[in-house]
Amino acid sequence: MVNIILCSYFLCSLVNFFGKVMGPKYNGLYLRSLIKGLLGDITLKQTLSQVVIPAFDIKLLQPVIFTTIEAKCSELKNPKLADVCISTSAAPTFLPGYEFQTKDSKGNIRNYEMVDGGVAANNPTLAAMTHVTKEMSILRHRSELLKIKPMETERMLVLSLGTGTPKNDEKYSAAKASKWGMLDWVYHGGGTPIVDIFSDASADMVDYHISSIFQSDHCHKNYLRIQDDTLSGEVSSVDIATEENLLNLIYVGENLLKKPLSRVNLESGKFEPLDAKGTNEQALAEFAKMLSNERKLRLSP
Repeated sequence: MVNIILCSYFLCSLVNFFGKVMGPKYNGLYLRSLIKGLLGDITLKQTLSQVVIPAFDIKLLQPVIFTTIEAKCSELKNPKLADVCISTSAAPTFLPGYEFQTKDSKGNIRNYEMVDGGVAANNPTLAAMTHVTKEMSILRHRSELLKIKPMETERMLVLSLGTGTPKNDEKYSAAKASKWGMLDWVYHGGGTPIVDIFSDASADMVDYHISSIFQSDHCHKNYLRIQDDTLSGEVSSVDIATEENLLNLIYVGENLLKKPLSRVNLESGKFEPLDAKGTNEQALAEFAKMLSNERKLRLSP
């Protein structure tokens, strides 16, 4: 009886392992149905605010940045918002890739064969700044913007909200990785090392780059990055959606607001508290106040 149970457990583990290695963890059908049900036929150009959403075309091997402003200029760049959302969330190993097409009034067709935008921009802050810079360049010919230069950081307010990272876990090491084969890099110890490494590297390089720009321009107050790099266990997972874990994530977010304002150390890559700078909650309130004042100024006669 014991042997039967052990064999059954071994076979289930083996099937589960090869299922993860040979195909995506989820088929994505429910997620796609949910997104399409919520968004219907709304297209990208109909968004209430300007959006910048990265994805990656796996056939062309290049990033695709979906933006409201380009969607308003080209029918081929104005897909359904549902298609964009499904594309940018199609994380390799977790969800299958997604294919769709757009068509303009002349019959021209553009095919999109997409995977998660995190492949190209796991931290989309730089993509957003680049979009703003491009938009400012176009608008510079208007009199009210003649004095604004592209990438003029003192005139920008950038709020970057991270989704958390388990940096302090230190679950990988060179000693362990030196013994890994191809499958170990894809799936090891319940994790996905190669995906984790590329995702964190992509996000951290963007934060490093933007922090360097704002600090060198003496405008570090204009860049607010809020990130928790102390996650561990289930709250650091990207796909554990149990009620208990979701409640724990809410607690993590609320606790993060009370933590002192921190900035990444460009040497260590870790977030360090800033002396006498208040909490993340206070910094967000100050940012909101500055944005509100700017909006009032623009709307004033």
